[in-house]
Amino acid sequence: MIDHLDHLVLTTAHESACIHLYTQVLGMQLESFVGGTPPVERRAFKFGQQKINLHLKGQEFEPKAHTPVPGALDLCFIAALPLDRVIARLEAAQVAMVEGPVLRTGATGRIRSVYVRDPDLNLIEISELAP
Repeated sequence: MIDHLDHLVLTTAHESACIHLYTQVLGMQLESFVGGTPPVERRAFKFGQQKINLHLKGQEFEPKAHTPVPGALDLCFIAALPLDRVIARLEAAQVAMVEGPVLRTGATGRIRSVYVRDPDLNLIEISELAP
């Protein structure tokens, strides 16, 4: 019945720092669009054929999760570049790694991952497919 994930929603209390990490460090594209009733300008981070809609804490769009809070997500992204280059980019941006590189099990097999936290303390796993 389900084919793939289209988008998810990230609630932030640190909008500018969040936008910086997801666009400047992780390389996602910031998109603005109009949605909802009444129509309101919204923001999202696009990458590949997916996106992460951005909600500001206390200004979430309806309908929303029952209890939207910053720092509740644990996300895993497959990188478009080798993990060693990801690590170099994180270090250059002074983004502290929580753990890694380590081997894990992903949706389609073994992955090699590093973990960081975004400005709201969400856990972000960045991975490459393991040989």
